[in-house]
Order: sequence, then C-alpha cells, then structure tokens
Amino acid sequence: MPRAAKKAAKPTAKASASTEFKNFEPYKPKRGEKYMNEKQRDHFKIILSKWKAELMQEVDRTVSHMKDEAANFPDPADRATQEEEFSLELRTRDRERKLIKKIDSTMERIEQDDYGYCDACGVEIGIQRLEARPTASMCIDCKTLAEIKEKQELG
Repeated sequence: MPRAAKKAAKPTAKASASTEFKNFEPYKPKRGEKYMNEKQRDHFKIILSKWKAELMQEVDRTVSHMKDEAANFPDPADRATQEEEFSLELRTRDRERKLIKKIDSTMERIEQDDYGYCDACGVEIGIQRLEARPTASMCIDCKTLAEIKEKQELG
C-alpha cells in the first residue's frame, strides 16, 4: 500500500467514539483454558471501561462545543445550518447514551458471571465475537435468526 494511502486510512480525531474500542490487544486463549475465566473477564472489563470513557469524553466535548459555538446568527440560513449541525450531534450523543447504558449492563453481567453466554440458547458466544461486539448478548446463530425474523415481521 502506498504511503499516501496508509496516511489516508488512519482514523481522524473526528472518528466516532463508538468505534474506537478496537484499540486493544486481542485475547489469545491458552490451550485447555476455561471459557470466561477471570483473565478473560478482566480483558473485557478493560475493553468496556475504555470504550465507555471514550464515549463520556465525546459527550463532554459536545457540551463544550455547543456552548462555544452557540450564536444567534442574523442570517436564517446560517441559523438553520447551525441548528441542523446541533441536531445531528445530539442525535449521535443520544445513540451513544444508549450505548453507555448497554455497556453498563454488560459490565453488570460480567460481575454476575453471566457474560459470554447466549441469552437465547446458553451456548458460548466466543471470544472473537465478543471482541468484535463486546456488548453482544446472543451467539451469531441466534442473532442471525432474530434478524431474519425481524426482517420478515417488518416486511
């Protein structure tokens, strides 16, 4: 890959905090290691804590940005642009607020030793799937079936 393309592929500071949890060392289970042992739970606690901290920082940045940028523009088009920008930002923060709640409930599941097992069938979700989506509560098969059912019901 050319150097210019590598530089362009790097995430910018404006990258959404909801995708920044991927900056971690993947867990490599040892042969014969018990699933969701203390070490693995600690691994996911760290991932979730960092992810939540990044989301909280983003919330703080939004509040300060909205305070700093709030202005009463005389031009209606400028005012509308600012309102639309704020609206999009608030919608994003609302989604992240819901994600923070989901992270909190996932942390609670870790504390209750219920993390890593499918809510629907009870099978192990798997380390790699949990690293891809740490808040996953279903194995890939059950999640796929749920999505198919949802698509059929909604048309």
